[in-house]
Amino acid sequence: MGNASETFLFVSRISKGNDFLIGTLYTIFGVLSVLGNGTLLFVVYRKKSSLKPAEFFVVNLAISDLSMSISLFPLAIPSAFTHMWLFNETTCHVYAFCGVLFGLCSLTNLMVLSCVCWLKVCCPTYGNKFSYCHASLLVAGAWCYAGVFAIGPLSGWGEYGEEPYGTACCINWHAPSQSSAAMSYIICLFFFCYIIPCTVIFLSYTFILLTVRGSRQAVQQHMSPQNKITNAHALIVKLSVAVCIGFLTAWTPYAIVSMWAAFGNPATVPPMAFAMAAIFAKSSTLYNPIVYLVFKPNFRNSLCRDVAQCRRTLCGCLCQHSSAQKRTCRQSHHRDKCNSTRLSNGLPESHGTCRHCPCPEAVIGTTKNFTDYSPQQTARILKGSTHSEVVVSQLSNELQSDFL
Repeated sequence: MGNASETFLFVSRISKGNDFLIGTLYTIFGVLSVLGNGTLLFVVYRKKSSLKPAEFFVVNLAISDLSMSISLFPLAIPSAFTHMWLFNETTCHVYAFCGVLFGLCSLTNLMVLSCVCWLKVCCPTYGNKFSYCHASLLVAGAWCYAGVFAIGPLSGWGEYGEEPYGTACCINWHAPSQSSAAMSYIICLFFFCYIIPCTVIFLSYTFILLTVRGSRQAVQQHMSPQNKITNAHALIVKLSVAVCIGFLTAWTPYAIVSMWAAFGNPATVPPMAFAMAAIFAKSSTLYNPIVYLVFKPNFRNSLCRDVAQCRRTLCGCLCQHSSAQKRTCRQSHHRDKCNSTRLSNGLPESHGTCRHCPCPEAVIGTTKNFTDYSPQQTARILKGSTHSEVVVSQLSNELQSDFL
């Protein structure tokens, strides 16, 4: 809790009802953001061995969004509900630094992602050479780019202070009228961290759209492995566009009112306008996990597999607590109560399964790693010096994509 002077400086300038509404929205956004970005990072960790270089930017965006949620919402929510900034000026500067760093990192990350999509779709000769090393360097560059503007106010170039509505902190938008250094910082911030990224994003996806339209007819006429690559690029582009539109839509209102306060008369900017713009800006942490977990097939399938595995594990634990069900399961797997025959292609077909055990053991034999067989396409897989015949549809996604 700060002293009296600090408390007076950080009193809310909007009504208690509006502060309560802001606190409620912040709580919802914070919970959804932590759950969404945490889930996305968990899915990424589970499939880390199959990540593509371009997906590094998805991971980086989730990290910056999650970091923003963890560092900002725990301070903004109680301050909004109590109608005043509850912490001291040093905490205010840390809060503002985190907001600028993670927000600019997300925007820079989206700018770089749009350039990578443009390179892959419009210049495939060079885009196909894009590697993990390139992605790592660009991710590091995005953090450094954001860090320069986040550290500026701490070193005297610009200034951090309270938001005009009084219950949060960010860049002091009133300082440009009093300091030439603050004015130069605001101009550079607006040009290099909003105008240039937005322009690059817009031009990148415009060129991509023109390229895709020009080659759509040729792609439809020729079904080849190159068609699959084109479809994959098209999906990445669509998802990237969705995330960029969401992010820019969220931050544009805040950019407008900030420039209004910095280059106009700060007294004419309603505090509620800043408060609503800040709400939109903080909602930007929700879009990335929603878009990629819902609409990207490999992320969605990985999440479904992980959820199914957790359910099977939980069911297995519950099954172990029931001795009667456990005995029935053992009898059904180790005796002949689960009758099996073989299909014409040599694969086992199970006619009886244990009704009490939700997690049946794998079928014995050379195909013990595959379940739920059906008389469909089969493939031979070389294991050591022997061949095993398995159903193609039961291969893992990675093996199936490589095989097909």
